[in-house]
Amino acid sequence: MNHNKKILKKIISKTKIYLAIIAILLIVICVYNPWLILPSIIVYACLLAYAYWTNNKGQEELTEHIKSLTFSLDKVAKVALVNSPFPLVIAETNGNLIFKNTKFNQEFANVDINNYLTKILEDVKLEIKNNDKKEKIYDEIKIDKKTYKLYGDYMPLKDEFIITIYFVDTTKLVELEKIFDNKDIYIGLIMVDNYEEIIQRISDEERPQLIAEIEKKLYDWASEYNGLILKSERDIFVCVFEKQYIKEIEDRKFDILDTIKELQPSDKMQFTLSVAISNDGKSNLEKYKTAQASLDIVLGRGGDQAVIHEGDKYRFFGGRTQELEKRTKVKARIIAHALEGLINESSNVIIMGHNNADMDCIGASMGIYELAKNLNKQANIVLNLIGENLSEFLRELKEDKDYKDVIITPELGLQNMNDDTILVVVDTNKKNYVESQEILSKAKKIVVIDHHRRSPDYIENATLTFHEVYASSASELVTELIEYATSEPQLTNLEAEALYSGIMVDTKNFTFKTGVRTFEAAAFLRKCGVDIIKIKKWFQSDLETYNKISNIIAKSELIYDSIAISMYEDEDKDSNVICAKAADELLTISNITASFVIGKLSNKVCISGRSIGDINVQVILEKLGGGGHITLAGAQVEGMDIYEVKQELINRINEYFSEQI
Repeated sequence: MNHNKKILKKIISKTKIYLAIIAILLIVICVYNPWLILPSIIVYACLLAYAYWTNNKGQEELTEHIKSLTFSLDKVAKVALVNSPFPLVIAETNGNLIFKNTKFNQEFANVDINNYLTKILEDVKLEIKNNDKKEKIYDEIKIDKKTYKLYGDYMPLKDEFIITIYFVDTTKLVELEKIFDNKDIYIGLIMVDNYEEIIQRISDEERPQLIAEIEKKLYDWASEYNGLILKSERDIFVCVFEKQYIKEIEDRKFDILDTIKELQPSDKMQFTLSVAISNDGKSNLEKYKTAQASLDIVLGRGGDQAVIHEGDKYRFFGGRTQELEKRTKVKARIIAHALEGLINESSNVIIMGHNNADMDCIGASMGIYELAKNLNKQANIVLNLIGENLSEFLRELKEDKDYKDVIITPELGLQNMNDDTILVVVDTNKKNYVESQEILSKAKKIVVIDHHRRSPDYIENATLTFHEVYASSASELVTELIEYATSEPQLTNLEAEALYSGIMVDTKNFTFKTGVRTFEAAAFLRKCGVDIIKIKKWFQSDLETYNKISNIIAKSELIYDSIAISMYEDEDKDSNVICAKAADELLTISNITASFVIGKLSNKVCISGRSIGDINVQVILEKLGGGGHITLAGAQVEGMDIYEVKQELINRINEYFSEQI
């Protein structure tokens, strides 16, 4: 209508121009012929009367035409609303229904739609009020067995809004999307753990039969889920599954792990699998590469596990078997030579362990320090917190003038860093557990030496990694590197005692997680002049500490009849050490298979977990951001008090047992 008014105004405007031109011409004529003045006035008056009459008549005709057109459009709009192919409703946000078209009544004839409409109108009203600029409404809702996409507009009406909503049936589209999503490909890798070593230990007669049995079990397992499995190498298989079967594989807890363990050679050794399945990647090649990276994590956690990698999330299954010790030392020899080469190429060496360092961390650091010193390189150990567990050793270290400036603060370590510095990280593989994350981020060349199970937030950009979860300690790994170093470093008594102490502490006096190579490393260190009595004195507890441990044990509670949980509520800078010792002592009590001791550590809460092997404390504490091994693990929790952490720990233990069912 506004458009038609504009047209009418244009016409009137042009008429006025024409009349003005005619008036000017008549005036000019009258100037030269005065006797024409009267006729000109009469003619011009007639023209004005005619123009006025025609304009009025045109306006009346245009108005009638507009009325007719508006009526026709209203009629068409009403017919379109009533006969719309989509269900349509016009309503106020207070629930008052103004209009429902025929299709709406037909579509929802057998559905109590009022409850749905009330909820829709309430949600839309809330959304409009929260976003004044919103002009259109788009949402999705499931009504009965169908899915609808909602499209609509709204207009204000006093305190309410009038809303027009179209219901577009997208059920088939949603079903097609679901089918397409279920067809998404997951690519996995399966590795038989320690395949070569186990095969070497069984007889020639048993070998083909066992290999064939392993392969048959894997092929049968994959066929249960309509998956494809191909043998890539002697001990590695590539598998492909559709997404729709992954949930079932998860629900059955990767039962292939237990199936393979049932195949035992005659000498009672046990086969285990490491499985990594991933859909992280835009192409199948990228998914295969992320599966390879995920398999490295599984192997770094000790094998006998499965992981599903989706986006940035990892879901782990299994991991209940102790790591099998590798008897061959070829890798140690190769790593030793590679490490010497990297040190020789560097200007200086910075050695760093985890925060709240323990004796294994310091022992491994001292071993690397000796290796660097033997190669005539400047080396320093970054250590920030000094606790009761290291006080005796560090006192003796400071008294020795040869180690006067070895220990430095993280701030000084950062100043000593340059592009040619090599950073050696010992006794941890987690980014957020190192003594200084600033030093880690600045380092161009990084070496990681660790024995803990690998976590998803491990140090990815390491130039060289010596990561063996079967090892008792980082000190054991460093001792092997020193044994096979071509430069033949000569350990001092203090350095050898530091390494020996690290092994002794992590094995609880050679009780837990010891293998042949553990005792071989200890024997090598004994030859270097270790004074065992002196080491024993380093770790003697005073009467006050012993009483604290006794009180912790006295306050312990039992859950699941065999898991002891206790708390150390005092503010103590050495609470992590006391908690660890208390957790060790709890395991000496009969019928206790696992122990957890919780304590306050500065602005954090620390947890020490111990097990005799029946319960995987590493899996439990990993859920709280920690890690470690099956029999020995720890965690540090921020943002919660000691009682909240205790309840959270109990929840995680409950989860652990529910997952084992």
